[in-house]
Amino acid sequence: MQSDAEDEAESLDPQDWPAMRALAHRMVDEALTYLETVRERPVWQSVPPQVARRFDGPAPRAPEGAEAAYQAFFTDVLPYPMGNIHPRFWAWYMGNGTVLGALAEFLAAVMNPNMGGGSHAANLVEAQVINWLKEMLAFPATASGLLVSGASMANLVGLTVARNTRAGVDVRKQGVAAAPRPLTVYASGEVHSSVQKALESLGLGSQALRRVPVQDDYTIDLATLQRMLDADREAGLRPICAVGNAGTINTGAIDDLDALADLCAREGLWLHVDGAIGAVAVLAASVRHRLRGIERADSVALDLHKWMHMPFEAGCVLVRDEAAHRNSFSLTPAYLEHGTRGLAAGSPWFSDYGLQLSRQFRALKVWMSIKEHGLDRFGRMIARNVEQAHYLGALIAAQAKLELLAPIGLDIVCFRYNPGGLDGAALDAINREVLLRLQEQGIAAPSYTTIKNQYCLRVAIANHRSRRSDFDALVEAVLDIGAQLRP
Repeated sequence: MQSDAEDEAESLDPQDWPAMRALAHRMVDEALTYLETVRERPVWQSVPPQVARRFDGPAPRAPEGAEAAYQAFFTDVLPYPMGNIHPRFWAWYMGNGTVLGALAEFLAAVMNPNMGGGSHAANLVEAQVINWLKEMLAFPATASGLLVSGASMANLVGLTVARNTRAGVDVRKQGVAAAPRPLTVYASGEVHSSVQKALESLGLGSQALRRVPVQDDYTIDLATLQRMLDADREAGLRPICAVGNAGTINTGAIDDLDALADLCAREGLWLHVDGAIGAVAVLAASVRHRLRGIERADSVALDLHKWMHMPFEAGCVLVRDEAAHRNSFSLTPAYLEHGTRGLAAGSPWFSDYGLQLSRQFRALKVWMSIKEHGLDRFGRMIARNVEQAHYLGALIAAQAKLELLAPIGLDIVCFRYNPGGLDGAALDAINREVLLRLQEQGIAAPSYTTIKNQYCLRVAIANHRSRRSDFDALVEAVLDIGAQLRP
């Protein structure tokens, strides 16, 4: 018979706890220094070929040790980040993260719970975070919610509930093919690609997404939407949902959500709001009025790892009708039967509200961060970014060789270098090169988009570390690089 000593001879715990403790202290200390000094480093730099080759090797069969593993990270990974923690990162749309948020991720991993359900404190944390978000968006207390990886998954969840609720058949039992008429969903031409992906994944097909033209400010044209609904019904289609944008990905435009809610109520449509960019801007007094109507939505997708700076991943979906939400996903086999006592007690079981049974404890970083800073401080950071966007817009307007290509919808500025005398193709080419040099030289990291078939730099200012001097530096660098390319 095997003895306890033989049975416990090997485990995955440290063999030398004091040594691991010392390494852990070093890791935290060096991580804090890395964040404290982030402004001193380039925004981004490519991984050198000699470093990249180190990621081609086979998995080690024998232990290399914690010290060696950390040293490899410190040497080969940490110096080459995406750059989104830097004050001059404005590419795509990402937050910076926070120190306590990072530490909360460590604590969540120490506890390492599965957030599918059960009776444990982590479930209470997520439930409270969802309640806070419902309060923030003025959703009813009876609404449901789920923390997810991001707004792409939140859009999928919200649109799943919309499909199941408005299809006219039991989709879970009979499938989409049982719907008597093809189902259609409506959104502006500026809607995020994740909405199309969701509809494809839900079996509706990309043709089900009816793209509505936008107005000059890039918001949805509601008169055209009404005409499309009438025509589609006449053609034998079944409209089920409209998607409103609380901040579009290209320009930050916010649809008239109140008017869209009126239309959806009149037409019997589910109103889903993609608030990945701007829903949390309800925290900013200077912006809140522009989001009027979001509280009337049937479902809302929002990202907390964007303008609230939670470390990735942290998204959320809120659904007004809790029963419709639960009925779209709940499936309880015998081995997951919910109890009233013991470990299987507790409510809610979050596995009843989404696709995942295995879920990480992403709520802790949100819960601790809100406790650390308070919602009002997040609101002030959001308002400052909006002010910075208009400051950058004024800098651009003051330069004859810079051109603003779209209205500043929220905190996104689209512009290009235009020295005059160049056709469209040449202007696109010079601006592509300006962008690449900004990134490769580590000066700043905007991204790009196309506005009315014109390539431009896109500065998405969801950054709590940015200062006005950073935008002065950006404009100066664009002008300098442009002059080098077009003397």
